[in-house]
Amino acid sequence: MATITMYQADAFTDRLFAGNPAAVLVTGTPLDDGLMQAIAAENNLAETAFVTPAGEDWAIRWFTPVQEVAFCGHATLASAHVMAAELGLGESFRFATRKVGALVVRRAGTGRYTLTSPRIEAEAMTLPAEFAALFPAGHVAAFRTFENVFVELPDPEAVAGYRPEAPAIAAVTRMGLGITAPGGVGPDGAAVDFVSRYFAPAAGIDEDPVTGSAHATLAPYWAERLGRAELVGFQASPRGGRVACRVTDAGVELTGGAVTYFRAELRLGA
Repeated sequence: MATITMYQADAFTDRLFAGNPAAVLVTGTPLDDGLMQAIAAENNLAETAFVTPAGEDWAIRWFTPVQEVAFCGHATLASAHVMAAELGLGESFRFATRKVGALVVRRAGTGRYTLTSPRIEAEAMTLPAEFAALFPAGHVAAFRTFENVFVELPDPEAVAGYRPEAPAIAAVTRMGLGITAPGGVGPDGAAVDFVSRYFAPAAGIDEDPVTGSAHATLAPYWAERLGRAELVGFQASPRGGRVACRVTDAGVELTGGAVTYFRAELRLGA
């Protein structure tokens, strides 16, 4: 019987049962696409990451329960944590991706990691009427990337109090939907620079707990708006997660903790 080891880790948190859980499989050779999708569907997490050697780098791919995605930050952070803390493969990792270029993750202290990502720049947009109807209380601005639409709401309370209707969002867009506002506080009461939430029901994710890839857009957006390069974001999902952000000309550095939840042996038949 073929077996594969799988880990699950919570990313962008320093404690279990917070942040964003991701499954991680590090294998010597790539798995079949259909098998990767089946494993991700069985896990039923926002993302399952599959990592294989690629010369001096590592190839990484991410799958939701229903499809492969172009970029997942929290599962990349979780992968680096598993590779460093559980497998002893090093302290810094360069991941080759299919859509967003190279991602680098390095250890940033005990249980903490910094993900360096390209800036995923956004362009301003006007929300179509059916999209604007998702926000009956109004919105401040809207902007989009190749995979997400972001809507700025008036204040952190509007973000925290937003009641998403997954079928309605999926009917309007196949893209991910992020909402954001300046200011706010984390669960410990400490002030943050901006808050956000993220929904992707068309990809099988009604609400993502902490979205690293979204912060590759949100950090530059708020850095320009607030006039500084170092910020702290809080994703105000029920699990919640803090993301320390540093914006440079070359990219975005996202720092957060990671904690291993379990190690499992997958039994894949004869």
